[in-house]
Amino acid sequence: MNEIEFGKVAIKALPSAEAGKRVTWYDTKTPKLALRVTASGFKTFYVVKRAGGEMVWLKLGTFPDMTVEQARNGALTALSAFANNENPAEVRRPRKAKPTFAELFTEYGERHGSKKKSWRTDQSNFKKHLQSLAPLKLSTIKREAVSRILSDLERAGYANATLNNVRALVSSIFGRAIEWGYATANPVVGTKTRVKVKRDRFLQSDELPRFFQAVADEANVTMRDYILLALLTGARRANLLAMCWPEINLNEAVWRIPVTKNGTPQNVTLSPEAVTILTARKEAAEKGAVFVFPGHGASGHMEEPKKGVIRIMERAGIPYGRSTPNGVTLHDLRRTLGSWQAKTGASLAIIGKSLNRQSQQATMIYARLDLDPVRQSVNTATSAMMEAAGLKPVAEVTPIREGIQHA
Repeated sequence: MNEIEFGKVAIKALPSAEAGKRVTWYDTKTPKLALRVTASGFKTFYVVKRAGGEMVWLKLGTFPDMTVEQARNGALTALSAFANNENPAEVRRPRKAKPTFAELFTEYGERHGSKKKSWRTDQSNFKKHLQSLAPLKLSTIKREAVSRILSDLERAGYANATLNNVRALVSSIFGRAIEWGYATANPVVGTKTRVKVKRDRFLQSDELPRFFQAVADEANVTMRDYILLALLTGARRANLLAMCWPEINLNEAVWRIPVTKNGTPQNVTLSPEAVTILTARKEAAEKGAVFVFPGHGASGHMEEPKKGVIRIMERAGIPYGRSTPNGVTLHDLRRTLGSWQAKTGASLAIIGKSLNRQSQQATMIYARLDLDPVRQSVNTATSAMMEAAGLKPVAEVTPIREGIQHA
């Protein structure tokens, strides 16, 4: 049994649980007072007491909204009720049958959301776009309220993808509410989905010189390397952030991603420029380092490169963001590699293999491809981008990580 004396500092320092698991800590000062920590970092106070032959978990509140002192007082009150042969959990059940949207979201996170790959995005969407629903009882939330939120986001200029994600989150939350007996209807039913506009934005020939110069001028070496590798590998944001040294074979110039968004592994071919960057990072890495881009958070790696991307794009004079006319996003760097592969004559199958894009029709073709034609395509596209940027071939210049030299 995990035991500590509960305190603000001590609880803040508790690590998150492993993915898909929860860890329970018990207070050494107040009997039966527990704190359950989820993989997403939720910390919830409970009184854990056997009553009537069953183990009762009486929820008190979430930290830090509920302080340690409040939790201890609540625990003592609950234990007093238990001592008088009363079960406060039974009293709460009728009230719990009609929770607020915020209360449901907390339970949704503890029981389901924290297991989702998109949980961080869900948390952000709840905080930014669903606060008008937070204090409302589930029974009072109707379709009109959800439609109003989506219409307001549309008028504010948010992308259709954002609207659809918010709509899907509310639908998923209410779907679980129905499953758990808290609701009988889903207010999202009848609201319209938005047509997702397919983006075709990538860095153009006239933008590449400014982009590479802005990257070279970036003072943060880690951010500079991350942005360059995002372009040179075409890897997804999450995979690149979690890039590990054990996954990389510099001799073979291959990065083996164990699991991608598609749920499949991927072999990423590394161009000479990418190998140059990784070799330099490997030499500078601390002994025993696991992540290529280490960070100070719970994950152990860098979490959010957005500020660095914006800084570099502003310096290059390139608009940033989906809501900005002709704006570039981090994901567009991935699209840039694929677009330049197409420009240099690569087939759709080759491009799909290099970016791990899958469709039912293409899966069998991708499976038969080895890395040699993919490598040739990636290297050709990289050379074309460097040439468009006015850079000399990699063999003739100082390594790209040290500073980009113009021809």
